[in-house]
Amino acid sequence: MNVSDKEPHARFALSNLSASVTHLSPQKTLTTSMKLLRFSCLSLALLSTCTFPSQAAEEPDPGQIEISVGRLLERAHYSRRKLDNKVSQQLLKNYLEALDYNRLYFTQKDVDQLTAKYGDSLDDDILLGNPAPAFTIFKLYKQRVEDRTAKVKELLQQKFEFTSDKMVEINRQKAAPPKDEAEADQLWRDRVEGEVLQETLNKLEKEPVKRITKRYDQMLRNLREVTEEDMIKGFLTTLTQVYDPHSEYMSRSELENFEINMRLSLVGIGAVLQSEEGYAKIKELVIGGPASKDGRLKVGDRVTAVGQGDKEFVDTVDMKLDKVVEMIRGKKDTTVRLQVIPQTATDPSERKVIEIKRDEIKLKEQEAKAEIIERAAPDGSIQRLGWIVLPSFYADMAHSGAANAKSTTKDVLALINRLKQENVSGLVMDLRRNGGGSLEEAVNLTGLFIKKGPVVQAVDSNGDPHVSKDRDASIAWDGPLVVLCNRLSASASEIFAAAMQDYNRAVVVGDQNTFGKGTVQTMLEIGRIMPFLGSGNNRAGALKLTIQKFYRVAGGSTQLRGVESDVKLPSPYDHPEIGEASLKGPLPYDTVEAVAHEKLDKALFKAELKARSAVRVAADAEFGYISEDLARVKERLAENRISLNEKARRAELEEDKARKERRIAERAQAKLPEQKVFSLTLENLSKPELQLAVEGKPGTATADANSSGLETDDEGEDELAAKLPGVDPLKAETYNILNDLIDLQRGGAKSTTASAAK
Repeated sequence: MNVSDKEPHARFALSNLSASVTHLSPQKTLTTSMKLLRFSCLSLALLSTCTFPSQAAEEPDPGQIEISVGRLLERAHYSRRKLDNKVSQQLLKNYLEALDYNRLYFTQKDVDQLTAKYGDSLDDDILLGNPAPAFTIFKLYKQRVEDRTAKVKELLQQKFEFTSDKMVEINRQKAAPPKDEAEADQLWRDRVEGEVLQETLNKLEKEPVKRITKRYDQMLRNLREVTEEDMIKGFLTTLTQVYDPHSEYMSRSELENFEINMRLSLVGIGAVLQSEEGYAKIKELVIGGPASKDGRLKVGDRVTAVGQGDKEFVDTVDMKLDKVVEMIRGKKDTTVRLQVIPQTATDPSERKVIEIKRDEIKLKEQEAKAEIIERAAPDGSIQRLGWIVLPSFYADMAHSGAANAKSTTKDVLALINRLKQENVSGLVMDLRRNGGGSLEEAVNLTGLFIKKGPVVQAVDSNGDPHVSKDRDASIAWDGPLVVLCNRLSASASEIFAAAMQDYNRAVVVGDQNTFGKGTVQTMLEIGRIMPFLGSGNNRAGALKLTIQKFYRVAGGSTQLRGVESDVKLPSPYDHPEIGEASLKGPLPYDTVEAVAHEKLDKALFKAELKARSAVRVAADAEFGYISEDLARVKERLAENRISLNEKARRAELEEDKARKERRIAERAQAKLPEQKVFSLTLENLSKPELQLAVEGKPGTATADANSSGLETDDEGEDELAAKLPGVDPLKAETYNILNDLIDLQRGGAKSTTASAAK
């Protein structure tokens, strides 16, 4: 099974809720915690039952897993790189950085001692199946965090004046570790003062010290819940990513979650859990899920015990979150009982019992969906334009070929057919934030827009090429087409966008370029390898391994460089901190020979579209805001320091507030275009009447509706702007570009540049 996996790497990207128990997500505050085993403390209590062969077997031997992963990396990874001393040294460096990513817990003395002890031997330990170094290093890190947290709590008892001219470094990932405890103590004193000041400036926080203490207590609780299985998972993932950023060791539960994300369905109760003060707290209820339909379980309820059917309750207080999730999930039509403290309870001893039958849940928010925008054309007639949003390239790989199997291509085809019935004049494929998915679906989706031919080349480590082709001559949509991307569009998205560009089929609009992931991964279950090493246990997880690089039919790779937009628009995501080049150890860019493909003889008027768009963008206030915000972010990243002076910080906040209020006032005066927007989903697709989404406004909100797209204060511009009619400037301008393309292809406008632009 070859996959182009989803890529979440982005400093400023909006975080997607992950079904993974140990989801790696960036921290927003000055508080430091684990990177390698950082817990977002969010997990889905609606995960599927296992789709892999089940055995009542003992837990897998971590040493055997190490041997399997090490040998597979040497023999099957695209690079065929030997697991030697150089890999060992890089692994140790990366592992220490992953644990202590802000260089605050380990001193230089710690680093030197660990390097002397393990720098040249981790490769041997892995191939001999000795997990002791991984455990020892992690336990040292844990001890350093516990010691430091005790000192932080002492510092929190001090009174800070916030009158100094000191600055605290925000991101220390490129800094050297503190040379000794004395230097570490001073670094931490400044950081704790910065945390207290930050919470003091937070208008919603009345007890800053209590809030910070609670945060450190939660971090320690998470750290103490880490098992040896978790340690091996983190250590081996760091090893795989020495080879490239997209190879990964996945535990059994993560493997299940991967399949859930691909098929967009699972079995459970439909409750999102969050670890808080020892309880599994209900963070969110999935609309349409069993818990939501039942109505008794509420957001904010805290789970204290779980019972299976009529069996006795098992206490879950202070239990690791993924264990609680494992107890709550189960087979379809079975019953789980939850004992909870209601979020409305005034008495902490109050409990109620909720019995819920598990059922299949469809992840509708990740399905393809569409809109129809209806507005006046340049000649005064009413024109309809189509817009398809594709969050990922999903596929039910376990049931591939079955009539009811989930498929991106099948869903998009259904949307296109309805859009054609509604007489849309042009179509936009919105792939913003689409991190990829199934390689096969990317090829099949391309086939909806071309007659037939090669779509992408994949080359293995031996240099042997494999060309994936669309063999179906039928075309679902042959009209004007725009593909909208940004730097979060990765992998399968890049295959599709590149093919549309190479075939001269569509105009690519968006950021300077896409993410730049030009590699293909396969999933190898460790349990299928381990029997040869003396263990038949199939609870050993899997290795997601990079085995190929893919190339455009024109010969170039999307690796590192991505797909360059034909028409570039200012975007909150268009930043060098986002993309393949910002990751550690990416594979290099290269080229192969082009394969013959028949370009469409259709004028796309790219130069004219760029010229027209540039005029509109220059006059658009929202794009001006985006450019201003990007400039401010670049300046702050370069400075990488924040003041510990309360007066200076309040002045900055007042400046930010004035800027936001000015923008709110300007937006309130802006005249919105007269148009109607209709919403199409796979559920309402067959209904004869279109569903009006928003009348007289530019359509439903998207993640780019906040023009800055960057982190803001608790009561920030995006919250205030939500009270007013908003506009997604990238969406609005993309519609304008599509409208121009329709107009030019109909010969409705003449240009000196148009004839040369294809």
